[in-house]
Order: sequence, then C-alpha cells, then structure tokens
Amino acid sequence: MKIAIIGAGNMGGALARGLAQGSIIPTSNIYVSNPSTAKLMALKERFPEINITTDNSSAARVADIVVLAVKPWKVAEVIAEIKPHLDYTRQAVASMVGGLGITELSAWLDKDCGVLPATYLIIPNTAIATMSSMTFIASARATKEQERALLDIFNELGVAMLVDEGEIAAGTSLASCGIAYALRYIRAAMEGGVELGFRADDAKRIVMQTLRGAVDILEANESHPEAEIDRVTTPGGLTIRGLNAMEAAGFTHSVIEGLRASTKR
Repeated sequence: MKIAIIGAGNMGGALARGLAQGSIIPTSNIYVSNPSTAKLMALKERFPEINITTDNSSAARVADIVVLAVKPWKVAEVIAEIKPHLDYTRQAVASMVGGLGITELSAWLDKDCGVLPATYLIIPNTAIATMSSMTFIASARATKEQERALLDIFNELGVAMLVDEGEIAAGTSLASCGIAYALRYIRAAMEGGVELGFRADDAKRIVMQTLRGAVDILEANESHPEAEIDRVTTPGGLTIRGLNAMEAAGFTHSVIEGLRASTKR
C-alpha cells in the first residue's frame, strides 16, 4: 500500500514520521508533498527513503490512500488541483482537516461521473509522531476490509477507533485537543513541584512517570479511576486533603467545561 500525505505541517509531518517508524507501510511507499521545501528536507534527512515533492498531483496519483493534511482554507484549492489525477476505482481519500465533514469533502471530490471514492475523516493527535496517538476514524463508502486495513495502520501508531461522523467533534475535544489539556496538567504539576522544592526538570520527570503509572494501573487492572483513587486515599490522609482542595478550586468542573468549549463551533 502507498500513502500520499498532502501537507507537511504539524499533523501531516507527524503522520509521516509515525508511518515511517512503523512496519505496515514501507518508508519507500510514503509520499509527502508540501509547497515549501524546509519541512520536506527535515523529513528526508531523518527518513532518507521517504518520497518528497512540492507537486501535490504527482504525490496523489501514485497513492492508494491520499491524506489531506492542509489548513481548512486550503482544502478546496488542493482538491481542485489533485482531483483530475485521482482514480476513484482504486484510490481512497482521507481528511485530517478539522471541521471538514464527509458531505462537504465528497462534494468537492465529485467529478460528476457517478463515482466517489471511499472517504475517511481521520482525527489523530500529535503523539502520532511517536506512535502513541489516539485516532478517530469515520468512513463513507468504504468496505469492511478497507476499514480494517486503515484501523490496522493507525493502531500501529497508537490506538485507533472507528466512530460515527457525529462523534468526531467529541473525539477531537477529548483526544486531539485533549493532549494539550494533559500537557497543561503536567505543566501545572511541574510548577507545583518547583514550589515544593524540586528542580523543574526533576519535577517534570516525576510527573510524567506518575502519569505513566496511572495509565498502566488502569490498563492492567481494567478498573475505573475512582477505584484506584480509593486505594491510595486513606481517611484523614494527605491524598484526600489534596483532592478536596483541587475540587474546591473547580478541577473537575474546569476539565469538563474545557471539553465542552472545545466542541463548540
């Protein structure tokens, strides 16, 4: 299978780096196009076998899956550029563009020939570059075999979930925006650690390992977070004092309100 990524910005570049580290798609089968060369050359320097070009059409015509990873205001222009070179009988098109729905994408792809390609909305987060993304996939006109193949690719890059298109906005908030929220917690906990007397780098290392441990516990025990909280919360102890102080400052409410705000259009 060959994949073309149109756009080498934050998300397109992250996808290319993740794919190049995987085993399902050979690096020589990854094509990346971008209007400027600096980002392309950075990819080529790290992964010499990757194919780079400034010509979107040349990248798109050779691929089995064409991934659009451009800014929202560039999508219509890019589709108009590559559409004449696409063969819908053998090629699928995927969009990583936030806020773009399948109906609008399909309308732009329509060649008035009665055939549309299998189409996907793919929402990863930036951790896809390190093969640890949470990725949501919605599809239209795809077979079960095609969906399975795409899930296999993105499961190698973290965890992938096939969802209805209506769940994409919530998934974006929870996982794509959510990685920024998790990082903000790490920053806040680091600042608290510095106030408690640790150097900033040591505080960061402590907080990151603590979060890894929390995730590992949940996965190993297949438990609810509250059950694990109960294990370390003794009556009258330090943990319950800290939790109550955080809740009094609006911790849970702030997280939920942030998620709600990031799903509003």
